[in-house]
Amino acid sequence: MLLLGLDPGLRNTGWGVVSAEGNRLRHVANGVIRPPSGDLAVRLLALHEALADIIGRMKPDEAAVEETFVNVNGQSTLKLGQARGVVMLAPALAGVPVTEYPANTVKKALVGFGHASKDQIGHMVRVLLPGVEIGSPDAADALAVAICHAHHAESKRRLEAAR
Repeated sequence: MLLLGLDPGLRNTGWGVVSAEGNRLRHVANGVIRPPSGDLAVRLLALHEALADIIGRMKPDEAAVEETFVNVNGQSTLKLGQARGVVMLAPALAGVPVTEYPANTVKKALVGFGHASKDQIGHMVRVLLPGVEIGSPDAADALAVAICHAHHAESKRRLEAAR
């Protein structure tokens, strides 16, 4: 199963794809989408087009998106929410199921506690996906979301099979 992890942002949207076979994970690809600065509508369109291209090339079975937290600046929160909407819409338009995870859940799944630093997340991604080359902290966060989803989805499948 191919899983697409997404870490939404208006300046940098991290993405990462992992292959999950049971409890074995393998890195497939990762990167960062950097929409051009300027008009918000143009930036959102560029984000959507880049995501549609990635989804078309990678053909993920499922996608997972990190939930965002509220910033102190209301205007920034609103803009981030718009980028997050595009990030959730792109896989949905392609027929890819989308699951959301709070940042603390992602951190707990990888590091064991919900207030891990970006360095700790990056380190654990490298431990869980040996040999992976990560282009940026945003891509590492996206891979972390995909890994979190792999763990949760596998647990869900086992629970359903037991029933």
